[in-house]
Amino acid sequence: MSKRPTIGIFDSGFGGLTVMRSLLTLIPGANYVYLGDTARLPYGSKSRETIARYAVDSLRFLEAQGAELFVVACNTASALALDALEAEAKIPVIGVIEPGAAAVRAAYNQTMSEAAVTDLAGNGVLVLATEATVQSHAYARACAEHGMKAFEKACPLLVPLVEEGWIDSPVTEEVVRIYLAEALTQAREHNITPHTILLGCTHYPLLQPVLECVLLKHFGANEPMGILDSAEATAQRVKQIMAERFPAIPTGSGELKFFATDSVEKFQRLGSRFLGQPIAHVQHVDLGG
Repeated sequence: MSKRPTIGIFDSGFGGLTVMRSLLTLIPGANYVYLGDTARLPYGSKSRETIARYAVDSLRFLEAQGAELFVVACNTASALALDALEAEAKIPVIGVIEPGAAAVRAAYNQTMSEAAVTDLAGNGVLVLATEATVQSHAYARACAEHGMKAFEKACPLLVPLVEEGWIDSPVTEEVVRIYLAEALTQAREHNITPHTILLGCTHYPLLQPVLECVLLKHFGANEPMGILDSAEATAQRVKQIMAERFPAIPTGSGELKFFATDSVEKFQRLGSRFLGQPIAHVQHVDLGG
């Protein structure tokens, strides 16, 4: 019988569970080990050197747990620590930023004519992300490598609203409307006409229905944009790599392990929302300061 491979997933908190949620659908037969470094979040207020050190700590922990592929399901760490992780890792490392940009370009190619694909003048992307990710301009660089211009919009209120569970609240809808109105105006001021919204934070997939509703209700046909999720794009990239490395993954469900560096009770409660299913057990781990 073929061995079940183990996929390690790391985030500073709970958002990376949206990547795991997609992976459980795409590769149900793998084993999964998830580490949320909740004691040391938010990463966005830390220096590049500190974020790299924290991320490498998590890499080593997951390698020790038997991970054969390391998913950096954290936009801040993907933006600021991916090089350090690739230098230290003994296993493949996948971040969330480049797969998101590649998925936008692939979707654009599928929906546009050949002439339009080669004419990139209006080929714009609106990236919604946290302040730290926007300040890194990692998505702008990744989109540029695929021939696209990106306008990055920081949406600092969305993460706390998601973690508070206010997904369906009128407050959240109004905050989303304000952010989108500002972003579209600012993008046009930079001569960028977005054709796609890229969700550049792993919390934001939970808000996709709200975003779709706000686009239809408040912007309508004037802004005919699709929405792409970097978490789903990352899961698709992982599936491709796993198919190459492990062509015969056993059927059925693999083992799921969850670790957190702070309150396991809070991780169980909030994490279940992101994963879309109950989390039965979380183990505490101390990675130091």
